[in-house]
Amino acid sequence: MALIPSSSVDPPIIAEVEMNGSDLGATTVRATVVQASTVFYDTPATLDKAERLLAEAASYGSQLVVFPEAFIGGYPRGSTFGVTLGNRSAKGKEEFRKYHASAIDVPGPEVDRLAALAGKYKVFLVMGAIERAGYTLYCTVLFFDPQGQYLGKHRKLMPTGLERIIWGFGDGSTIPVYDTPLGNIGALICWENRMPLLRTALYAKGVEIYCAPTADARESWQASMTHIALEGGCFVLSANQFCRRKDYPSPPDYIFSGLGEEPSPETVVCKGGSVIISPSGTVLAGPNYEGEALISADLDLGEIVRAKFDFDVVGHYSRPDVLSLTVRDHPQDPVLFTSVSKTESSEKQ
Repeated sequence: MALIPSSSVDPPIIAEVEMNGSDLGATTVRATVVQASTVFYDTPATLDKAERLLAEAASYGSQLVVFPEAFIGGYPRGSTFGVTLGNRSAKGKEEFRKYHASAIDVPGPEVDRLAALAGKYKVFLVMGAIERAGYTLYCTVLFFDPQGQYLGKHRKLMPTGLERIIWGFGDGSTIPVYDTPLGNIGALICWENRMPLLRTALYAKGVEIYCAPTADARESWQASMTHIALEGGCFVLSANQFCRRKDYPSPPDYIFSGLGEEPSPETVVCKGGSVIISPSGTVLAGPNYEGEALISADLDLGEIVRAKFDFDVVGHYSRPDVLSLTVRDHPQDPVLFTSVSKTESSEKQ
């Protein structure tokens, strides 16, 4: 394990790297999880930071780079958005307006820039973002390939707790697993990784590199990640932000609630814990709780086959005659216009 101070990012990033050598075999993938903070309420600056981090990861030979939940747009930790039962304050509504302005359209210019960055640095990119769809926001993961193509997205199916007042709910139409030269790549976000049926849907699609962007820095998160690696017989790459109070807007514009008193600027409000785990449950890199970091490891894809020999949760270790799962994977649109549907149907004929 090497800890390499970064030379191109200010403040310095620590690159925590578990590497087998400079030449990767056909069945080995070099992957990096990014542990870094959003530039809150400043999406252009966050995109600039993302590029610096991507360049740094690419300089270590990374082929796959995974960013944290809500890296673009920000995770509004500590905010209540002025909500109490039966009331939403004027200040909270203005806070949501600013948060909405920091989100990105998918597709849109920010997505185009991220695609270009993936192409520029020749990496598969998995990016956590806040997606703006009209006036509703979604916590989303975006996927890009090294040719600079946007592949698609996953919308968080179940926001947790107070997240439900600011984010909409995804549906079964955005639970993709992408067949890539590196392996089958998919992602679930934060606590939806605790949903056994949703995990099973990903396993059934053949996920091999399971990305888990998160906002959970508790040590218990590590147990969940290890369990998923063992259960799915897959590599698990979990990326979280490392944030101090000063990474968010200053009070009174932004107030941290639930901590008893306003934390000092240097107080760590999210301590990271980003990690890479093998299908055997072995921790390959991380967890890191020290600061912003690039955490990398070489993934031996042969580990997947060896793990599946022991346990294939949707194969030889399944019992579909007793237990089965149905996934409704079509879009759940709130409004359908029959005239449009008829017109589209006649055009197809």
